Amino acid sequence: MPRLSETARGCKIDADDNMVAVVLGDSAIRLWGLTPAERLARQLRAERIRVQRDDISALAPNTTVLLLRGDCLYDARVIRGLAKSREAVLEVDVDGSPVPVAAHVGADHVAAARDALQGASTRFEVAGIATVRLADVAKGYEAGLKKLDRPFVVPIAEERLRTLERLTFSGAYKGVTDLVTKFVWPAPAQCVTRWCANVGMTPNQVTGLSLVLVVVAGVLFARGQFGWGLVAGWIMTFLDTVDGKLARVTITSTKLGNVFDHGIDLIHPPLWYLAWGMGLGLAPAAIVGIPLTSIYWAILLGYIGGRLCEGAFQLFIARFSIFTWRPFDSWFRLIAARRNPNMIMLTASLALGRPDLGLLAVAVWTVASTLLLVARLLYAAAAKLGGRAIRSWLSEIGDTIDEHALSVRVFSHTAPAPRKA
Repeated sequence: MPRLSETARGCKIDADDNMVAVVLGDSAIRLWGLTPAERLARQLRAERIRVQRDDISALAPNTTVLLLRGDCLYDARVIRGLAKSREAVLEVDVDGSPVPVAAHVGADHVAAARDALQGASTRFEVAGIATVRLADVAKGYEAGLKKLDRPFVVPIAEERLRTLERLTFSGAYKGVTDLVTKFVWPAPAQCVTRWCANVGMTPNQVTGLSLVLVVVAGVLFARGQFGWGLVAGWIMTFLDTVDGKLARVTITSTKLGNVFDHGIDLIHPPLWYLAWGMGLGLAPAAIVGIPLTSIYWAILLGYIGGRLCEGAFQLFIARFSIFTWRPFDSWFRLIAARRNPNMIMLTASLALGRPDLGLLAVAVWTVASTLLLVARLLYAAAAKLGGRAIRSWLSEIGDTIDEHALSVRVFSHTAPAPRKA
């Protein structure tokens, strides 16, 4: 049986002029407002793979065809991996039995592969064609979403619709993020994302509403109306979770939308803190003897410094986030001086009747967080110069990282294998 090359495990594919994708069949069941075949077609187009429906006639001899059942839910990593494979049929376990769900074959084997996928034959056995499993074509670690979870292909069925919804939503969720986004927002965000998908609301519309709330919160902070400003700010942070998840579960991510969303996220936090300080203007222009201008500069320089540390790590040290280097870094990301943890401090200070101390706390924690990031960056640089391999701990789970460790349970979506007796 042919072995697959390591390229089958890659994370991004390039368009292949000789490859087309054929989606076989569909289901009337809708997930996030899409039928399985509609969703699959969007996934294929996102990977720049040409799509045609059910038609395998008149294929050129040098064409390779990616055949996929239209009644299944596919992890995008599986599609990428199989597209990089050649002469392979993918089987997954369904109710304890191996079932062929996809194939990537040459034009001369398309008819036989189609029959196997549509159930016309029990097994696909053709000389020169490999039968592969999920582990052969996809890996669990995703640097972009800072998480590890198992790739999947699952048949669509009405009775498991909510389970599939949770599967796709959790698949769109970052594994390493702040404590509010990780522990508070998931359940309500899933409900709101479902509603947005069902009514046809686009991710950019949600991001546009977030931008309005950024401005509203800033104006309210500057006027000293901290309570209402925090209401607007917290709603904005919630919608900032929803728009990205909506884009991923409906396969509607765009470069413009990504820039729009992340541009807002990057720019507005220090402006909010400046507005908060302006709202304190009726009081003396100092907090416990520290001039407001000094506090502003500490926040701004600390914020920029922290972002530069994150960028420098990915540019010079490794291609993944500094917060996924070691478990310590992932735990630190929960409380690092980013918007949501800082919003907790501002909210607590207002509840205590001392909004000035909230701004001071943001400044102190921003500087402290940045100093820690500088230390981690220097440590990583020294380790790399010393010849040590710099790998994300998420990619080492089950190897050098115990899969039953608390960090794995908190930051990974991968269920550990049962312990041996």
